[in-house]
Amino acid sequence: MTVSATKIRKGAIGIGYEGQEITEFVDVLVRRGVTRLVDVRLTPISRKRGFSKTALREALAEAGIAYDHRRELGNLKANRAGFAGSETELAQAKGRYVEQLDKPEAQASLDELACLAAEEYLAVLCFEADQRRCHRDVVLSEIARRLPRS
Repeated sequence: MTVSATKIRKGAIGIGYEGQEITEFVDVLVRRGVTRLVDVRLTPISRKRGFSKTALREALAEAGIAYDHRRELGNLKANRAGFAGSETELAQAKGRYVEQLDKPEAQASLDELACLAAEEYLAVLCFEADQRRCHRDVVLSEIARRLPRS
């Protein structure tokens, strides 16, 4: 298939690396057509081999995927437990995270990501496998809200 015949995907998806190995994780991104991984962990360090910032960036680069760390979109440590709690605690944690996104640097980052998502296919990364239980779910909603309607 030629490049011109290949459908270029645009938009944003969420992905968690919980339970993943780096090679399989990168393979999934490649198969899905992801062009840029956006890391929304506050601190991009992992006990899981291959998922700390430098190693992850290198593995992605080998596959032709750009790496973009957005610290300003990270979830504060004090707010993380609520995402694993009851439905009420989850709603409260999401509400606190939305308030965090009111900061100018977070708003600017979300605007930039929406512009990128209009041109390429992003994967928004954090640890949690269950996206509903992760702050990246909020990030993806905010990106989608900013995308131009067609």
